Amino acid sequence: MDLALYLLAAALIVGGIAGAILPVLPGIPMIFGGIWLAAAVDEYQHLGWGWLVAIGIVGAVGVALDFISASLGAKKIGATPRALWGAGVGTTVGMFFGIPGLIIGPFAGAVVGELSSGKSILRSAHVGVSTWVGMLVGMLAKVVISFLMLGMAGVALLLA
Repeated sequence: MDLALYLLAAALIVGGIAGAILPVLPGIPMIFGGIWLAAAVDEYQHLGWGWLVAIGIVGAVGVALDFISASLGAKKIGATPRALWGAGVGTTVGMFFGIPGLIIGPFAGAVVGELSSGKSILRSAHVGVSTWVGMLVGMLAKVVISFLMLGMAGVALLLA
């Protein structure tokens, strides 16, 4: 039974790494779930609660960054509050439409928000592109945080 649970933990971690790149899967939660499952099967002998809490905090920061990165990209260039709200709504709605929705949603939301504030089409498109760049930076941060979580688990195992 332990072998099956370790294989499930490994599958969660591998799927989570894929999810850090592909926005369809919840990568960071999957990685954390895989690490926690492996620790539980081992009865927390090699990866204790302190390490799990620390890894969980790093993961929570990564999830938060993932959700706000598109809005931060728009805010960086001075987008209106409506554009920031639009980017957030576009990201949320886009999640239900897979990869195309996650690519188009934040951009479209920011553009519509900026247009509704009376800005020009060119300015709105600029805000939309900045939102998309912020989203890409957030994805890169998510990949880095995913590997940081795995590295922390590896260090914990080496020190145990």
